[in-house]
Amino acid sequence: MEEQGRNGRAAAAESSVPLLEKKADGVLYVEGCPGCAVDRRKAANPGIPYGTFIYVWTVTLCTALPISSLFPFLYFMIRDLHVAKRTEDIGFYAGFVGASFMFGRCLTSTLWGIAADRIGRKPVVMFGILSVVIFNTLFGLSVTYWMAIAARFLLGALNGLLGPMKAYAIEVCRPEHEPLALSLVSTAWGIGLIIGPALGGYLALPAEKYPNIFSPDSLFGRFPYFLPCLCTSVFAAIVLISCIWMPETLHKHKVSDDGNQSVEALEAHLIDPKEEVGQSNISNTKKSLFKNWPLMSSIIVYCIFSFHDMAYTEVFSLWAESERKYGGLSLSSEDVGQTLAITGASLLVYQLFMYPSIIQVLGPIKSSQIAAVLCIPILFAYPYMTYLSGPGLSIVLNIASVIKNNLGVTIITGTFILQNNAVPQNQRGAANGLAMTGMSFFKAVAPAGAGIVFSWAQKRQHAFFFPGDQMVFFLLNIIELLGLVLTFRPFLAVPEQYERN
Repeated sequence: MEEQGRNGRAAAAESSVPLLEKKADGVLYVEGCPGCAVDRRKAANPGIPYGTFIYVWTVTLCTALPISSLFPFLYFMIRDLHVAKRTEDIGFYAGFVGASFMFGRCLTSTLWGIAADRIGRKPVVMFGILSVVIFNTLFGLSVTYWMAIAARFLLGALNGLLGPMKAYAIEVCRPEHEPLALSLVSTAWGIGLIIGPALGGYLALPAEKYPNIFSPDSLFGRFPYFLPCLCTSVFAAIVLISCIWMPETLHKHKVSDDGNQSVEALEAHLIDPKEEVGQSNISNTKKSLFKNWPLMSSIIVYCIFSFHDMAYTEVFSLWAESERKYGGLSLSSEDVGQTLAITGASLLVYQLFMYPSIIQVLGPIKSSQIAAVLCIPILFAYPYMTYLSGPGLSIVLNIASVIKNNLGVTIITGTFILQNNAVPQNQRGAANGLAMTGMSFFKAVAPAGAGIVFSWAQKRQHAFFFPGDQMVFFLLNIIELLGLVLTFRPFLAVPEQYERN
């Protein structure tokens, strides 16, 4: 009887075990697991998965477009919402609209990452794209200032695309193709910086720019900032439908003894430095991320420069579109969109063809330090562009914008390299999540702070010490200088492979 009982229990246990398929290389695949299905395809097809990479590219583009498309017309949108009592106050209110997206993303980015590890990449990605369709459309239809704030906040809070897509890009390809997968994310982001400002600059206020096509009484005449948002939302809707066929990469079974980690183990890196993770073959303890000074120092430097870049982006559009009597350039949204599109195109070329050679020669630390030094005189030159006009102004402005933004990319990418080399591979997910949370917080504060400072500066046009917008660019340089100082020892502790830099 006891033997029959044991046999019955063994049969029941065997029936509860997932069906496994063992390949020649010793890898186990669980039947019905989407992650194992992707792994099986990778093993059978050593080539580049172009079809799956299309999802990486288009979904990342869906993330970039709503962020960059509003800056060319934000100044005019705040003006038309009649929330600012004076022209000098437009920058103050515009800053909070720009900050609301990043503030929402700061609050939820870690939660979306955990959700993607628990329920899968695909549902999180599809929900994020759906939020773009809904709330980006509502932002274009905003009739009050608080409606615009709420739409941007919810768009950021419910848009958990970027983190899961970085993980997805690596999971759908073989190890030798991972650099290409990650470069697709950067490339799609760069193209978003081209298309987004172009959409916002050329399609905002269509009844004024194209009166033969759009009448003032039409939908786009009554909602002058709806057209660029609608174009982004339509693209996102098409991508959302296509994602129905996007393969899932998350394994749906328990972690095997091959060294993979559970979600709880990933979260433990942030909490308990002595937590043992994985199965019986993983017995080593993990160092707490908060006690890893090479990581934390690089994240702090990354956040400082991210704050500077976001504040600069906010100030640039406000300054270029404000009237010359307030120290601006009196440019139209179309002019600003064109400048930002040219800058975005240069970023794409620089990232793909020039930056790899620079980083190979100088390394991430020296290249970041040189770029920060060069940014300072360029920013000091911006206020003096008000003495230019016509083609001369356009040429100088585009050159300065291209150089400034490419130098900024050099710094940010350098700190990103340091972050990923400061932790072992099994802690990179948690480390990147921590960096994104900090970055989102600083990028949320930056537009609001920049808008307040810009509005204050426009009221002191005749001050003795850095009058008007000179004060704005002076303060941007102070932040740049602070970041530069933090790239040196003893503050910045670098990984061993960069000690010589």
